[in-house]
Amino acid sequence: MEKTKYIGAHVSIGGGVENAPQNAEHIGAKAFAMFTRNQRQWVSKPLTDKNIDQFRENCRCAGYDPKHILPHDSYLINLGHPEEAALEKSRVAFLDEMQRCERLGLSYLNFHPGSHLNKIDPDHCLERISQSINLALDQTAGVTAVIENTAGQGTNMGYRFEHLSRIIKNVRDKTRVGICLDTCHTYSAGYDIKTAPAFENTLQKFDSLVGIGYLKAVHLNDSKKIFGSRVDRHACIGQGSLGLGPFKFIMNDPRFDHIPMVLETPDPSKWEEEIRLLYGLIK
Repeated sequence: MEKTKYIGAHVSIGGGVENAPQNAEHIGAKAFAMFTRNQRQWVSKPLTDKNIDQFRENCRCAGYDPKHILPHDSYLINLGHPEEAALEKSRVAFLDEMQRCERLGLSYLNFHPGSHLNKIDPDHCLERISQSINLALDQTAGVTAVIENTAGQGTNMGYRFEHLSRIIKNVRDKTRVGICLDTCHTYSAGYDIKTAPAFENTLQKFDSLVGIGYLKAVHLNDSKKIFGSRVDRHACIGQGSLGLGPFKFIMNDPRFDHIPMVLETPDPSKWEEEIRLLYGLIK
């Protein structure tokens, strides 16, 4: 089963995006996540042809297929922003992120849906997020917008499966939208995954409300906070309130085959060890 599971981590692009594949290979990753630019700035310098060619070559040499790479957009972006100027700024930045993925030959862009900031009602915020996705998809090709479920901290949308369903419903091209489920966020948002029956029940809810076919990626994180806390604090695998159970279920469930599953746990020095631990859970 090991060949059907693609585990990695969110690796550094220090020195250029072209260094991400080697950073992933170094920790024994079969998949990886990355930023395509500085995630703390609104505008970053464009990727050069050299960056792009070297990135593609390094992926080829290390054996990374684009469908096992999960780039993440800047945390500054809010696709449901209630204020027009700030919404436009987010949409411009998101389009740039999608175009970077397109140029790098990548299949996905992972992002947090957005927040209403207590200035518009949640339903209107969800509609804005869908509109933002539509605008970016209309101006790009080949890249799927992968919405990440959230823990529901603050005014963040996307912590209920109903939110994800509503966003997808209003995306015109449903072949280019998907979901990344984060184990920490799922549990913190109030979906139990700790026991086998609870895990199955949560997946069935996801399938009935969203559709398992939309599951394109997973973030593998334990949680520092308790069930239903609505707080997003990641812990190392097996060292938080989740324990090893949910990760055993995932590693032995064919519904998680052939998709990128990446660690965002807080100690990068442990990623190699955590990747080995996860593969060791396969029966």
